Amino acid sequence: MAYLLAGLLFVTTALPVSSQALDDLPFEKKLTLAKVGDVDAQFEVGLAYEAGAGVLRDEAEAARWFRQSALQGNLDAQYRLARLVVRGAAGLKQDKLAAIKLYQDAAARGHAAAMNALGLAYQTGDGVELDLELAAAWYGKAAELDLADAQNNLGMLYLEGKGVPRNLAKAYYFFERAASQNDPWGLNNLGGMLEMGWGTTADRRRALDLYQQALAAGNNMAQQNIDRLSVAPANAE
Repeated sequence: MAYLLAGLLFVTTALPVSSQALDDLPFEKKLTLAKVGDVDAQFEVGLAYEAGAGVLRDEAEAARWFRQSALQGNLDAQYRLARLVVRGAAGLKQDKLAAIKLYQDAAARGHAAAMNALGLAYQTGDGVELDLELAAAWYGKAAELDLADAQNNLGMLYLEGKGVPRNLAKAYYFFERAASQNDPWGLNNLGGMLEMGWGTTADRRRALDLYQQALAAGNNMAQQNIDRLSVAPANAE
């Protein structure tokens, strides 16, 4: 039966972090530490349950441990909890309003991924009233913290003129910042700008190189762009 985690208000007091590196510990040791209140161990146990790493996958149990960690001020845990609640993960009741509140709280305390999630919510009207200007504002805050996803999202808004005036130079700038982090979509999007000559001088050879980098970084969609530009490379300029 699905259930909703009760009491989603968080405090900011965190317990001392364990000095031992958690990554090297087996799941059972992490669980032991989590049960005695280690905030980082609680987060790691949540991750393990969410992914089914070393333990049977259980998203409801993941949410429970993320909440315990979030109660002690772990913003990554709060963000992960919100991601589960917003979609109604297995064993959890979907509650978009609660998820938005979790994102808002984490974003207000400087969590870049939560800022980006809020931007996406406002862009799509999912759980909040659609507001493209607010979407752009939240993407901008996260982009300034160097979150590649937000840089791509903001770049697309500038490219399409949604929530902000259309500005190809700014779109290029944000895609370039994402690409500089070897982000698969940043590389692909920057390649598109160079292929079309949007916000920059057209350079199909460099565009092809960026598409290839995007593919190598894990963006399989870039293969279509590579195939198109590889037909006549001699005529790339």
